[in-house]
Amino acid sequence: MESNHFSLEVNKSNRFTRIFQVIFGIICAVLAVIWLIMNIKTLSTNGSLVLTIIFLLGFAYYLVNSGLGKGDKYIEIGRDSLRIKKNSVLPATEIKAGDIQKIEIFPLNIVFILKSGKKVLLRFGTYFTEVIDPVKTCVESFCEANGILLEAVNENI
Repeated sequence: MESNHFSLEVNKSNRFTRIFQVIFGIICAVLAVIWLIMNIKTLSTNGSLVLTIIFLLGFAYYLVNSGLGKGDKYIEIGRDSLRIKKNSVLPATEIKAGDIQKIEIFPLNIVFILKSGKKVLLRFGTYFTEVIDPVKTCVESFCEANGILLEAVNENI
């Protein structure tokens, strides 16, 4: 079984958009540094200046990270492990097949129950539904290949 990569992004951004994200991220970072240099004397007396600089630097990080393609959300299903990136800022979570006790598949999410008792939840949502069935099919074949208990749960509303 080769590695399967499924994007969980709602909007696919093209190269033009990513270039602008990087440019605006760099502009935000430069503005934050210039703002800090120009107002260094009032930094200790003005708390809102600190918040402004932190916000600009955080937004700059987000834009550059997204522009470089490192902020994309995805699930990657390999032969004996899963990599799940559910958040555009936090790093991906890697789960080895030997650490998984059971996988529960719901209509709009998948719950990975680990042997340590921890649960990892992957939500699909209702907006971008064409990725749900291929991911579920690939997770089912991952379970079969690694001998992991799989439970399909239907929710009644």
